Amino acid sequence: MVLDGRGHIAGDHLAGIVIDSEGDDMLRVAVAPVAIFADERHAMGKHGDLQGMFRVVLGHGRAHQPPAADIAQAGDVGEKVVNHRENSSCWGDFVLMEAKLLLVGDMVWENLNESAMPLLEGILMMNDFTLLVSRSERLTYAREHLNEMFGKKFPKNFRKEHVAYHKDEPEELAVINYTSGTTSYSKGVMLPYRSLWSNTKFAYEVLDLKAGDKIVSMLPMAHMYGLAFEFLYEFSVGCHIYFLTRMPSPKIIFQAFEEVKPNLIVAVPLIIEKIIKKSVLPKLETPAMKILLKVPIINDKIKATVREEMIKAFGGEFKAVIVGGAAFNQEVEQFLKMIDFPYTVGYGMTECGPIICYEDWRRFKPGSCGKAVPRMDVQVLSSDPENIVGEIVCKGPNVMLGYYKNEEATREVIDKDGWLHTGDLALMDAEGNVTIKGRSKNLLLGASGQNIYPEEIEDKLNNLPYVSESIIVQQNEKLVGLVYPDFDDAFAHGLKNEDIERVMEENRVALNAMLPVYSQISKMKIYPEEFEKTPKKSIKRYLYQEAKG
Repeated sequence: MVLDGRGHIAGDHLAGIVIDSEGDDMLRVAVAPVAIFADERHAMGKHGDLQGMFRVVLGHGRAHQPPAADIAQAGDVGEKVVNHRENSSCWGDFVLMEAKLLLVGDMVWENLNESAMPLLEGILMMNDFTLLVSRSERLTYAREHLNEMFGKKFPKNFRKEHVAYHKDEPEELAVINYTSGTTSYSKGVMLPYRSLWSNTKFAYEVLDLKAGDKIVSMLPMAHMYGLAFEFLYEFSVGCHIYFLTRMPSPKIIFQAFEEVKPNLIVAVPLIIEKIIKKSVLPKLETPAMKILLKVPIINDKIKATVREEMIKAFGGEFKAVIVGGAAFNQEVEQFLKMIDFPYTVGYGMTECGPIICYEDWRRFKPGSCGKAVPRMDVQVLSSDPENIVGEIVCKGPNVMLGYYKNEEATREVIDKDGWLHTGDLALMDAEGNVTIKGRSKNLLLGASGQNIYPEEIEDKLNNLPYVSESIIVQQNEKLVGLVYPDFDDAFAHGLKNEDIERVMEENRVALNAMLPVYSQISKMKIYPEEFEKTPKKSIKRYLYQEAKG
């Protein structure tokens, strides 16, 4: 999009944009509606770049002004400009991308090692375009003579006729977005315009937002889940988007929901699980409440009251809560289903920009991640998909072009017939509902060759006392549970460190009682700090496979 000097969008489809502060914790972005994409060929094409270069960056608190276009055009048209926010998933890949300019916020700049990115010609601060690093005389001159250059180029002010929109093609590269790095190091995913169009059209088909509706953005814009369904779709509809400017703790999220009253909630499982485990389930697990929940009529009234209170806590105006990006805890999901809460779980990956499976909450099958979305063909490679686990493969306009400068990795996941091999293992029932069992890279083998899905064990372990998060790894043919305890909760209940160790051993015994012999845990290892996570809050499993102790 392109802004004129008054902060209005210069173009024939967008009426205006407003960016303002909503206190210390939120930033509001409100836009007028964009024309709905009529077909794949015109996907996003009306709202491209100023001569291939100028992009608006949404930073913390202000809209940025058009003179940035002149800074960008101090280089050649088509050179790469990188917008890097605090929540982006990747640093060193700027070298691979051959980027010329890097736009950063002040928090990123504090920890940036510019010497590790020798191909950059300059680094600019997003909020005021301060030139932090310049390795180019042209760039230095452009920044120092910015107003003069802008005045010469547009002596009678910047007008509509100066806007030249790029005309895209469906197969043309639109975005290089990095994988979150759950099972390995990040790779640059090359998404074409057809993928952005198909994902946005899907949102129009199923999410039903309208101009003026509100959403609280809790996901990183550096991840396709957040970019597609908390920004691109809402922006094109004309929604008001509220960005959290602090880490999304349950307290901050509930405060935002109360103030904004969003019309749709999009979240990763960790956020919803923390809210329910910390604020809801403890109230239902008291001895008196457990007894009341067994009394039929009272049971129904309690569930209705809990549902009403939860809907109110989430703002009271939302159509549904959409969960995606990682596996959803079964206990939490069973609770939501028990009270008939309007939630659904989707499935996707960066390589599909991101959506693959989805179902409306009214038809959603608990435990699944929905069915193949429009325009996508999804299969499970199994002789009996309803009973025997197989790999999910998919095909359709959402699928990427390939990995950036990594043809070998591309050939490993996209076969000669165009099927994307996701690496996720699942079952598929007769209605097409997909139920994920785990990642093929995470699959462990028992002593007699049995398949062990660590995610299923972790799901049970995470429900046991004082377990915040866990990873199951295999060491010397034995399974080990790596646990980060909920220290705050444990200490609040008077436990000391040695007590926590004792409780974790009790948890191991209780867990093994729920598992077949071949997948039982031999020992537990306590971690003093949270496991390192990706931008979408999934644990970087590959960092802990060689854990000692």
